[in-house]
Amino acid sequence: MKTETTLTLASSSPRRRELLQTLGIPFRVQTSDVDETTAPGLSPHEVVEELAVRKARAVASLQQEGVVLGSDTIVVLDDQILGKPADEAEAFRMLTMLQGREHTVYSGVALIDAASGREEVAHSHTRVRIRPLAKTEIESYIATREPMDKAGAYAIQGIGSTIVEGITGDYFTVVGLPLALTARMLSRFGITVL
Repeated sequence: MKTETTLTLASSSPRRRELLQTLGIPFRVQTSDVDETTAPGLSPHEVVEELAVRKARAVASLQQEGVVLGSDTIVVLDDQILGKPADEAEAFRMLTMLQGREHTVYSGVALIDAASGREEVAHSHTRVRIRPLAKTEIESYIATREPMDKAGAYAIQGIGSTIVEGITGDYFTVVGLPLALTARMLSRFGITVL
């Protein structure tokens, strides 16, 4: 059932670590400190795929065998990418823009076989509706500190779940690692979940 292939998660995200643990596959974590700036003009799915591959390559270059998994997630509203807020003012601005509207979350997934250099990359996207929010609700949410290290300044799996009105698509894409997509890709690298 499970295989002997070593899997490395190229991410420091505790959310991705928790999600990957739910698949029951043994893995280790190796942070990839890569430059996350991308060329202007890339589409959102090109951005997440490029960053996922960049993270996976950085870690794969440090090992001689095994499979490396890289991932990246962005929030897109009106063709504008909303990354992690730099400060509380930016978190407030982002949440004000998102409230009462629908946006799209993209997550890219890249796998690299360190020994052969074989790569595969894909992405998933999900539509998310944020309910209308009062200024005081936005301020209270920011005061929890949860928005400060999240793309788009909210966490659907945390307190932010109270501001999400609904989604169309894969929930795990919004959390940061689309599990069905990841499991399908891993199976093509000899790492099976079921």
